[in-house]
Amino acid sequence: MKYVQQFSIILLISVIGEVLKTFLPLPVPASVYGLVIMLVALLTGILKLDQVKGAADFLVEIMPVMFVPAGAGLITAWSTLKPICVPVLVMTFISTVIVMVVTGKVTQGVIRMGKRGTEK
Repeated sequence: MKYVQQFSIILLISVIGEVLKTFLPLPVPASVYGLVIMLVALLTGILKLDQVKGAADFLVEIMPVMFVPAGAGLITAWSTLKPICVPVLVMTFISTVIVMVVTGKVTQGVIRMGKRGTEK
């Protein structure tokens, strides 16, 4: 019963994200709204980590399985993707490198800020 309650909380936050997407004219996916709501709820203490941890761990564990349909869709669309395969691969590689560099720099900055905070 505990997992049903945890999944229900996650689902409720996802639905709230969908509702926000419907009413707000911003080009933001509903899942991002849901993630922000979940983050705010966890940071403010409205929602305790124990209230969603079990279901969240399960969802992370089965995440690779969720990519199987997307992979099958790519295989069925190969004839359409074949002419643009090289540009897509180049853009994917470049954007991945940029994301990795930015993430690393932000992480280094946060670590430095944390060290400065503990020294004071």
